[in-house]
Amino acid sequence: MSAVRKLPDGTANEQDFGTNPVERRKTDNYQKEYIQSFVEKWDNLIDWNARAESEGQFFIDMLRARGKDKVLDVATGTGFHSVQLKKAGFDVTSADGNAEMLSKAFENARENGFVLKTVHADWRWLNKDIHGKFDAIICLGNSFTHLFDERDRRKALAEFYSALKHDGILILDQRNYDAILDVGFDSKHKYYYCGDNVVAEPEHIDKGLARFRYSFPDGSTFNLNMFPLRRSEARRLMKEVGFQRIKTYGDFQETYEENDPDFLIHVAEKTYAAE
Repeated sequence: MSAVRKLPDGTANEQDFGTNPVERRKTDNYQKEYIQSFVEKWDNLIDWNARAESEGQFFIDMLRARGKDKVLDVATGTGFHSVQLKKAGFDVTSADGNAEMLSKAFENARENGFVLKTVHADWRWLNKDIHGKFDAIICLGNSFTHLFDERDRRKALAEFYSALKHDGILILDQRNYDAILDVGFDSKHKYYYCGDNVVAEPEHIDKGLARFRYSFPDGSTFNLNMFPLRRSEARRLMKEVGFQRIKTYGDFQETYEENDPDFLIHVAEKTYAAE
């Protein structure tokens, strides 16, 4: 494997997937995927204005309807949802496992007139770095599927559960991997990745890996290796760690055909549900 070239500040300027990228199936590899040059282009992929229009008030309405105020954004990325919630008046703490993303989120928030409360934290040990209890936790942007091992997914969900108040909720999204695995990839890019002339598509799919390629107008390309988590498996794990009620939306709609949505949004409630 060739050495990864470094920028003057010591950070990598090339992604490192080793000599056989489709064999790189480890949770911790995301640190080598979100390099500075990719992070700098991430907002071009999202397009904040287009994404805000596409998802509307969905998350804001979901939180307000349940009387939630104190929110932990555990996968803030470049800060899109943290900033949207701050604009709507929520008390937001923003966390991410990648320092470059967290730095960009802080910068983006400042440009929007906010100072983010940021925490560099690994979900698997979230409560070591995050203190206090929250009304709600959001884990968005398909971030949860960076976790390749079931024990990592279970541990992260247990940490989320523990960080919530007794009546807290978790809002977690993911790609519709069932459709990708069973039918094939056919994204309209209407909701999550709205950037002009930016392409996000899989270049390899099997039951243990979804390797996505992100292509930008300047000719640059980047990859992310994700675990193709099925809807039923995500819901099962949430129930097993203690969440009582789980409702799943497809592309922000309450009713949907199974293979139609690009993304699924799970809303899991901690409140005890008596049989």
